Amino acid sequence: MGTVQYASNVQYQNAQAVFYQQYEAARRDEVVGILLALFLGTFGIHHFYLRRTGLGILYCFLFWTGIPAILGFFECFFMPGRVREYNAIQAAGIAAALGMAVPPIGWPVNVTVNMPPSQGMPPASAPVAGPGGYAPVAGIVAQPNMLVACGKCQTTNAPGSRFCASCGSPL
Repeated sequence: MGTVQYASNVQYQNAQAVFYQQYEAARRDEVVGILLALFLGTFGIHHFYLRRTGLGILYCFLFWTGIPAILGFFECFFMPGRVREYNAIQAAGIAAALGMAVPPIGWPVNVTVNMPPSQGMPPASAPVAGPGGYAPVAGIVAQPNMLVACGKCQTTNAPGSRFCASCGSPL
């Protein structure tokens, strides 16, 4: 793999190693999510764990009613899927910031991914110009739903964004 330029002109020889290091720091554990929802769901701690602070604060305000305790019990059954979704979003954001495709990180094989049909798409080996008309870094093929990283602040943005949601600079 070639060198990847990231942040302040620092060159990484192995972008995949950097990806795995950052991913391990950002990922969440499914068992911890289940236990937080089961035992501390009354206070919404499981929502704070997945950075859903709005719901966490709402649970904290309503803990005295008992409703969040009941919801926390039921949510413990949905936590594995939510944690996997959170981890997938983190992996996509880190890969976009590094300018690389998401490497395989051991997701289950039987997951259904909703991707548009590849009609009219160039072959996977053909390089595709990015949103600004520039060639992709190290021959990465742009995909229709790929997150876009800002060149200034390294914030990941939604696919098709023309401006950075954080700093407002054009992408």
